[in-house]
Amino acid sequence: MSDRGPDDGGLWSNGRVAFGHRRLKIIDLSPASGQPVVDPTAGLTGIFNGCIYNYRELRTELQARGHHFFSHGDSEVVIKSYAEWGANFVDHLVGMFAVAITERDTGRVVLARDRLGIKPLYLADRPGAVRFASTLPALLAGGGVDTTIDPIALSHYLSFHSVVPAPRTILRGVRKLPPATVRTYEPDGQVHDRVYWDPPFARDPERADWSERDWQDALLASLTTAVQRRMVADVPVGVLLSGGLDSSLVVALLATEGQRGLSTFSIGFDTVGGRAGDEFRYSDVVASAFDTDHHQIKVTAADLVPPLEAAVGAMAEPMVSHDCVAFYLLSQAVAQHLKVVQSGQGADEILGGYHWYPPLAAADRDQTTATYAKAFFDRDAAGLARVLSPDHLAPGTPAWDFAAAHLGRAGAHTAIDAGLRIDTTVMLIDDPVKRVDNMTMAHGLEARVPFLDHEFVELAATCPPHLKLAQGGKGVLKEIARRVLPWEVIDRPKGYFPVPGLTHLEGKLFDRVRDALHAPEARQRGLFRPDYIDALLRSPNDELTPLGGNKLWQLGLLEMWLQTHGIH
Repeated sequence: MSDRGPDDGGLWSNGRVAFGHRRLKIIDLSPASGQPVVDPTAGLTGIFNGCIYNYRELRTELQARGHHFFSHGDSEVVIKSYAEWGANFVDHLVGMFAVAITERDTGRVVLARDRLGIKPLYLADRPGAVRFASTLPALLAGGGVDTTIDPIALSHYLSFHSVVPAPRTILRGVRKLPPATVRTYEPDGQVHDRVYWDPPFARDPERADWSERDWQDALLASLTTAVQRRMVADVPVGVLLSGGLDSSLVVALLATEGQRGLSTFSIGFDTVGGRAGDEFRYSDVVASAFDTDHHQIKVTAADLVPPLEAAVGAMAEPMVSHDCVAFYLLSQAVAQHLKVVQSGQGADEILGGYHWYPPLAAADRDQTTATYAKAFFDRDAAGLARVLSPDHLAPGTPAWDFAAAHLGRAGAHTAIDAGLRIDTTVMLIDDPVKRVDNMTMAHGLEARVPFLDHEFVELAATCPPHLKLAQGGKGVLKEIARRVLPWEVIDRPKGYFPVPGLTHLEGKLFDRVRDALHAPEARQRGLFRPDYIDALLRSPNDELTPLGGNKLWQLGLLEMWLQTHGIH
């Protein structure tokens, strides 16, 4: 855990409860904010990962209610908030957090995770005991975990574009606390969960008369607040600037709100297989327009295998996205300069930026699952049967069933509302958000994501979908951006964090994937049908998912992750 918290560490135990913590010093750099936080007056001890952006306001409110503070950080504010409001303390927190608190007098233990799952919380249950940590490998290091593959999670991984929704992980013996959940462990062994946030993806009658301009104004004001909130720190804060609309807008809003000399960072790779590997021309435009202290990080193809190995080692769960290596290398470089950055992650899911949204907008409500799966799912039941050995093939269609249940839930007016909701509250959390947290925290770098400010998400969820999907996606955001950004950054083809070498497998990268799939551990595990693996290896770049992912890479990455983390 020391990579996530390189600055300090602490241990505490009392009876049946023990806490350990690794600290990254960002707010109140003094020893007074060390953790675990022990509050004898309140009879509470707690540990906390994340950042509470409204901690100063909460501190003032709690002082007015009679609480006395011994530190100037946000960790003590979390504990005092629990002392004041009990399990409802989460309703008062604005930020990203995973929290564990125990009550001295009752022995009760409370775990909580932020509304959008920005900070992770993994659990390993055994008879009469539970362990929890910010990473899955930390639980493995403690031993005694069932590391057999969960066939339903495996089905999700191979169908739902590598997303394994909470509470499952790829391993039977490890679960994760779902986002927006408070879990209470009573001394007698009873466990209670409360979901404290579930925003409606529907039209708000109070906003029925809003014009397009009204929506732009409201979203701009909310996003500006979100960006400003995420400057709260006792150390400098920079921005990961990809050159895309989202991160560029974060830079622009900070600059227009008075930030000067902002540090920005971009990464680029060699062109491989005809795919461009950098977007420097766009990030340079933004850096120049707002006079940032800009850093370009260039990576050659020959450099990719070692950082790939390191990135896999940093993954709490297997993550197939090519972004992982880019974020790992970017974070490694940025951590030489800063401890905190803002990122544009999440805007596509919140504001309708992906290509599978227009078909949903045209679909009837009863066609939501079929329309969503056609665009987003990597494999159907027949495809899974072709890949997986019979011993590891889950019965039925777990990913389809999960999606159908989520998409069919009340609280979403239309098919597109339901699609945006599952992407915001499931896919986003267990793919892009997890990816950013893992790769940045591997270097003791904290990433903050203003587009996932819960108040901004609540507002955007009620925005009419046609405003979001306009202009090829994120139309309302593009109109906001026209007020502050150079036009060439707005009206440009949609880009990604490109790592071409992982889409077009060849050379050392292909060798690494082949070796992982042929390793003794892989043969013993027997997840995949050998004939299917052999066919993929003969034509490594022919089979792609509907979203353009390399199917060989998806299988190879899973085996690489299992082997890297010693799972046999």
